Amino acid sequence: MALTDQHVVVIGGSSGMGLATARAAAEAGAQVTIASSNRSRLDEALATLPADSVGIVVDARSESDFAELFAHTGEIDHLVYTAGDSVRPKPLAEVSLDEARQLRDVRFWGAVAAVKHATPRLRAGGSIALTSGTVGERPAPGMALVASGAAAIEGLARGLAAELAPIRVNAVRPGAIRTPLWDGVPEPQREAALASLANRTLTKTIGSAEQIAAAHLYLMQNAFVTGTVLTVDGGQLLA
Repeated sequence: MALTDQHVVVIGGSSGMGLATARAAAEAGAQVTIASSNRSRLDEALATLPADSVGIVVDARSESDFAELFAHTGEIDHLVYTAGDSVRPKPLAEVSLDEARQLRDVRFWGAVAAVKHATPRLRAGGSIALTSGTVGERPAPGMALVASGAAAIEGLARGLAAELAPIRVNAVRPGAIRTPLWDGVPEPQREAALASLANRTLTKTIGSAEQIAAAHLYLMQNAFVTGTVLTVDGGQLLA
């Protein structure tokens, strides 16, 4: 099923899973708007998308930025939220409450603000897709707060599916995916970490941003799917 004449907005669309999703939606015929906090990354991303694509700077910590974004986009058909920031393991005892709250700013509260302001703009048959992570099901030491955030996103998706129906709301739960968020790790350690993560899956591989994009495309196109958490993890949770 194509997305011809549909408008897809991807928050976090300047790189990684978000950009791959924007490309997949555009290839399926959609007009695409991407949003990110970094103008230069947006411009680089737009150079890889069709000429009618739009890039808008949005601070995911600012509700007013989301209000302005959707006032600019007008009516849309699908919202995909993939925005995130780098998080390193840290024991709870070493985290202040202010820092703990900030860990939710982009991934959780940003998603809440985006949905709040996008919903009035969604056309009939529209959908929303959020992003959680397998850490919510299988946390590692030092990742308790991150795990709780991933679990909160999944609860939010299910709750919104009931609250916003017939608008469809789902979440994608990625496993270990090779994205630019890994770029901050020096190469030898990065490759060793990715190899270790791959070994913990049934497929013995690391996922790609394009595989997550395929999941988002499925959720946009299948009008009979809502309230679902779609796991894309190479069998990590079963390994």
